[in-house]
Amino acid sequence: MHMSSSRLSADTVKAAADALHEEAVRVRRHLHRNPELSFREERTAAFLSAELTRTGIPHASAVAGHGIVGMVGNNDGPVVALRADMDALPITEENDVEYRSTNPGVMHACGHDSHMTSLLVAGRILHDLRDRLAGRVKLLFQPAEERAPGGALPMIEAGVLENPRVVSVFGQHVNTELPSGTVGFNDG
Repeated sequence: MHMSSSRLSADTVKAAADALHEEAVRVRRHLHRNPELSFREERTAAFLSAELTRTGIPHASAVAGHGIVGMVGNNDGPVVALRADMDALPITEENDVEYRSTNPGVMHACGHDSHMTSLLVAGRILHDLRDRLAGRVKLLFQPAEERAPGGALPMIEAGVLENPRVVSVFGQHVNTELPSGTVGFNDG
């Protein structure tokens, strides 16, 4: 992604992220409290759509089921995509926290609540700083990552990587085995 003449610095993004910390905690705890299984992410999708609407990010809902595609940035330049998964696992939560799952036998045990929150916050930061981007970023919220055949292929078949064409896709996955602040990469 190219930066416009008014450069977007890491310090600017970090300050924006710091300012949204409490908002991120609120969102993540809501998502953790309300997990839904693969192909059943209806309330999750409605919540994400409402958050995108509240922050002014244009988006399409009900893409290949419960998928969501948002768009931030200018109307020219390269398009990259950021992707997060939405579904939870059929696991009973045993954590004793105020934001524990309210859906018996279903839990965000794999970090998808964090992934969605990170994508919402990144989308909001990029949207707020969109005049400093020379290009666009698609925000892909993918349902049904945990169950084959999954939601990625139906979203691709629905055209989320086209119109405009995406040149690169970036996903993330939290990993409690790595120290905080560490980023790991895999080829492919």
